[in-house]
Amino acid sequence: MSQIPDLIFQMTAHPDGRITFPFLSDAVYEHFELTKDEEDLYVNELLGLKIIDEDLPGFFDSLAESKKTLQPWNFEFRSRLPIKGLRYFRIRATVERDANDCYQFYGRVNDNTTQRIQALKLKISEERYQFALEASSEGIWDWDVLSDTVFFSSQSMKMLGFEEKDVVLQRTFWDSRLHPDDRETYQNDIDRHFEGATPFYENLQRIMDFNEHYKWILSRGKIVFRDSAGKPKRVIGTHTDFSFRIKQEEELKKTLEILSEQNKRLLNFAHIVSHNLRSYAGNFEMLLDLYDEETDEEIRNQSLMFLRSNSRELSQTIDNLKALVDIHSDLKPIRRHLNLAEYVHKMIALLSEEFAKHEVEYVVNIPNDFTVLYNPAYLESILLNFSTNAVKYSHPNRKPLIRYELSYEDGKSVLSIKDNGLGIDLKLHQNSIFGMYKTFHKHPNSRGLGLFMSKNQIEAMGGTVKVNSEVNVGTEFKIY
Repeated sequence: MSQIPDLIFQMTAHPDGRITFPFLSDAVYEHFELTKDEEDLYVNELLGLKIIDEDLPGFFDSLAESKKTLQPWNFEFRSRLPIKGLRYFRIRATVERDANDCYQFYGRVNDNTTQRIQALKLKISEERYQFALEASSEGIWDWDVLSDTVFFSSQSMKMLGFEEKDVVLQRTFWDSRLHPDDRETYQNDIDRHFEGATPFYENLQRIMDFNEHYKWILSRGKIVFRDSAGKPKRVIGTHTDFSFRIKQEEELKKTLEILSEQNKRLLNFAHIVSHNLRSYAGNFEMLLDLYDEETDEEIRNQSLMFLRSNSRELSQTIDNLKALVDIHSDLKPIRRHLNLAEYVHKMIALLSEEFAKHEVEYVVNIPNDFTVLYNPAYLESILLNFSTNAVKYSHPNRKPLIRYELSYEDGKSVLSIKDNGLGIDLKLHQNSIFGMYKTFHKHPNSRGLGLFMSKNQIEAMGGTVKVNSEVNVGTEFKIY
């Protein structure tokens, strides 16, 4: 009996509240470092010495509950000992009531300090691990390769918009949600890690969430257990939501493209200003010299007439340059929800005389309830420029036909303005079609500003414009 590590006891709880121990194994001395002086103390007093104050009420409450229900007594308490310090003990005992109205307890007390400390360390470790996961917003997955089931942590499920709880599911749950374009690289990356070609598995993939939208998820993992044949049995890894980062990268790329385009425009603008103003300055200087040197009054008057003409053209050029500056200096142009069909019909009404004069036919295929968030002045200007160009460069051998149609490409709305006019040779003019002062047909009213201004207005609204054209067939402008 003395070799049993647990303390074996029989305890009697008397009706008057006294507690006695008819039997105690010798383990009591080692467990509680009991001294000879302490042997003579009353049990209640001894309990007060050996059980720390915070646990003493619970000790007596659990004892009373066991007496009341005659259910087994099970209680853990702490004791602070002179040599061993803080220890954890657990009592387990059965109870019965005898003929003298006493309660007899038969049981044992074991020192479970080691297990308790291990459990506390594990709990602290788990809490730290959980905190780290929550702080990093990463999900955890644990793949049992043999059963092909995967443990997904609550954070992984939350990323996809599902209920935030830990689950174990078949691997097909995740694989079936992969974007079709990502499946091959996903499987290749897994295979390479399984074959030992990479120290860990890593794959950036698009996964369909609960709302059937794709999210970018970075999945990382590593084989943690192989069987005797070297085949993977268990793989553990993490999920990281990369959607926001991918979006930022796309926005940064778009911003860099815009900045690059703006730099090109700035250089173009500087070249235009320098070239045009130098031309006008040269003309002014030449005409003034001619005026000063010439004695013939008729020629002098003619020089003044050329000066006035040159001055008017300079004013027009300055107005054109100012209009361009106004577009780029207005960093946040007013935007409103505009009914596109109404604006097209409003533009057609404005050009009604011009359309009638050239016998223009038109087709408008735009839903009456479709709206676009745009600057009103820009939308009017864009529609007018593309429409007047279609009339201006109509084919002489057929009636002009202009089609205004709304369609969708990759989920984005596209306005198409298509004519059957002269067309543009894109092989010759592809890179200059939207340039300032660029014209492609002989027309007395051509200044080469309409397409240039429209492109700048469209891009100021965050859109793009593309052109398809064939000589003697017609031209289509698509506004995204």
